[in-house]
Parts: sequence; C-alpha cells; structure tokens
Amino acid sequence: MSEDLSRNRLGRGLAALIGDMDRPAQAEAPAVPVDRRVPIEFIAPNPRNPRRSFADAELDDLAGSIRTHGIVQPIVVRPRPSGRFEIIAGERRWRAAQRAGLTDVPVIIRDVDDRVSLELAIVENVQRSDLNPVEEALGYQQLIDDHNYVQTDLAQIIGKSRSHVANTLRLLKLPENIRDMLVDGTLSAGHARTLVTAADPTTLAKRIVEEGLSVRQAEALAQHEADPRKPAVRTTADDEKDADTKALEQLLSDVTGLKVTVSHRDKGGDVRIAYRTLEQLDELCRRLQR
Repeated sequence: MSEDLSRNRLGRGLAALIGDMDRPAQAEAPAVPVDRRVPIEFIAPNPRNPRRSFADAELDDLAGSIRTHGIVQPIVVRPRPSGRFEIIAGERRWRAAQRAGLTDVPVIIRDVDDRVSLELAIVENVQRSDLNPVEEALGYQQLIDDHNYVQTDLAQIIGKSRSHVANTLRLLKLPENIRDMLVDGTLSAGHARTLVTAADPTTLAKRIVEEGLSVRQAEALAQHEADPRKPAVRTTADDEKDADTKALEQLLSDVTGLKVTVSHRDKGGDVRIAYRTLEQLDELCRRLQR
C-alpha cells in the first residue's frame, strides 16, 4: 500500500474503520486475501490488547457454542511481516476456538498501524463491556503514553465523555490491592472512585465491602474521614430492609456504579437510580440500551 493511500485510509477516522470491520475491504485493501480461513496457529494475540482477564468458565461456554455453531463473527486481524497475523479484535473467540479444537478460523484482515490497532481493540472491548475498570484505565493510559493523546481527543475516539475518561484514569492512582478488588468485582468503579483521595483507602475499601455500603454511603464516609465536621455515613434506614433487598440493591449498585434503592409495596414497588451528573445519566442510558 502506498504512503498516500495509507494516510487517506487512516484519515477517514476510527469510526469509518469500525464500520468496515464486518465488510470485505475494497480496492485499497492489502494484497493478502481479506475474508478467509486461517490456520489457528498462524494467529497471535495482540500484546497491546487492554483485556487481560479471560474467565475459564466463559471460555468453556463459548467453546461449547463454537463446537455446535462454529465462529459466527470472524476474528479481525492485521498482517505481520512474518507472514502471520496479529489479533485486533476477537481474542476471546480465538482462545475459545482453540479449546473447541478448531484447526482454522474465519478472519477479516485489516492493514492498520499500532495506534489504530490499539484504538480498535479498546473500542471493541468497551462497546462489549468486556473490560474491567482497571483494564479500561490501562488501555486509555497506553494510548496517552504511546501516542500522545489528550483526554478530550481520547474521549471522542472511544465514544465516551471526557469526565468518564478522567474518572477512569484516576483509578490507576489506587493501591494494587484495591485494583485487584476492582478486577475481581468485589468493588465497583463507583466505589473505587470514592477511595482515590482517601487517607487510608484499604481500610475504607474493607469497610465498604463488609458493610455493603452503597456508593453514596462510601462517598459520605470518605468525606467524613477527610473532614470529621461532615456527617458520618448513616445506614439506619437501610437496616430496616431485609437482607435480600439490601443484597439486590448492592448488586444493582455494583453493576451501575450508582446508588440504587429498591422499595417494596404489597405486590409491587419501585427501583430508583440516583445520579449526580449528566455524564452519569448518559452512561446509565448507554448501559440500558445495550
């Protein structure tokens, strides 16, 4: 591919490339075939893939589906000088295909550079909600470090608000033991953000988990510890609820990262989700639409 042609393709923007990922490339495609099956051993994972965690149970489930139905969505790869290929999107499918015993897999080939490859990997994982908060933050930081992105441009490329990018990056300031709690789902991103400026984030994190505090309660507790003149966290109203209701509220709070209140009335009731900013509302709407 000529240098001018390469610049023209990249100049179309990330959104155009994403839109092309499920269609065969046209005249500007590389000389190698673009829609084909490739021996599975000719494909290698992307060392820059922000996703690091692949649950065995999920891979086993997907492998079972692949044995029955095959790989429905091709793996997106890019050619490497060695004649082999590197995954841009679809590493989970590639890993499951190996467990399913496949010898080759369907691929779509895209000739892109390191920067665009990383962008596509992050966008694909974020859109599928496949990244835990720490992986997402590390992916953003890698784009900033390796390709000199500013937060505003990064937010535009991945389709998130600038405040979402900033708040996600703040999670990298947390101690490693709290990052581990984020990775395994013990803490939600909303809870973790309340710990960033805490004097003793580890102790506060343990209390959040042990007492099942909501994000709003965790914020109040962090503010009280920073300034004892502010009201301490109150859980009296929640103590009146049964354990199942409180567990449900905690589950929904962890999923949304927002304060969720469940109230029962006879055979019905209501679920209330509290947000403090329009960015939080936008993120909630995106989650519900997915």
